[in-house]
Amino acid sequence: MTESDPNCGVAHGALPPEGTGRVLVAVFASPVAEVLLRWGAELGFRTVLLDPDPERGVAVTGFAAVDGELADADVVVTDHHRPELGGVLRDALALGARWVGVMGNPRHEGPHVAALTALGVPAEEIARVQRPIGLDIGSRTPAEIALSTLAGLLADRNGRSGGFSHRPR
Repeated sequence: MTESDPNCGVAHGALPPEGTGRVLVAVFASPVAEVLLRWGAELGFRTVLLDPDPERGVAVTGFAAVDGELADADVVVTDHHRPELGGVLRDALALGARWVGVMGNPRHEGPHVAALTALGVPAEEIARVQRPIGLDIGSRTPAEIALSTLAGLLADRNGRSGGFSHRPR
């Protein structure tokens, strides 16, 4: 490692990774959220778990945990079957989340579309919600889904498209 090469310092653990100002909000306690939070912190994100159901034992129930300011937040919804889906997405969009994504099968329309439409959210705001999320690596397990999602967010954070195409800038 050389002192003049900060990338080398990061790779060897001597310096914190760049991008530590970004917040990763995992919405809904789930196996995918657990991995996102653990690995997201390792990747330099400030991580927050949000679950509006107090019965699930999660202390954070609203976006107040990120100080109401989501301009530097990546919001990942890890369960598209929850009844609170529409309200959580509406709030994330209204608070200006930098990126919002919902897990789900790309072969089916996401339930978030109907949920947000029913709440009166304009179509252009609904279109901001990414689905599917992450890089297309054929993810099936919670760890694979989290890996794919974090890889996509890292590519975005680093100004890259993701994947194996190493195009010069």
